[in-house]
Amino acid sequence: MLKPTPNPPDTDPSTPSETIDSNTSHAPPERIPSAADIRATPRKPCTMFVVNPEFDIESLLAHASESLASANVMTLDLADRTEGTSRNTLLGIAQVIMLGELVVNRALDRIDPPE
Repeated sequence: MLKPTPNPPDTDPSTPSETIDSNTSHAPPERIPSAADIRATPRKPCTMFVVNPEFDIESLLAHASESLASANVMTLDLADRTEGTSRNTLLGIAQVIMLGELVVNRALDRIDPPE
């Protein structure tokens, strides 16, 4: 004959048992850190993906522009080999990338206007 419920878990008799109705907790409650705690914590940036903080803005924007241009070309190349709604999605992504590239190039023009 099968039992409708499993056997209760084995308990260690040396540890005090806790009942479900028990309102007392043996562990201290975890406190959510406040904004002051977070600001007081010394900042240690992760160095895995850190951009050199001494790079000038123009170099960073030029690199971003080149990266966006490459991403745009890759997306358009993939869209050429795709059909249907996936192609339309890739073309939309390429357009968003191109708009980002235009914004970065406009920022570069403001830093170093063309002569």
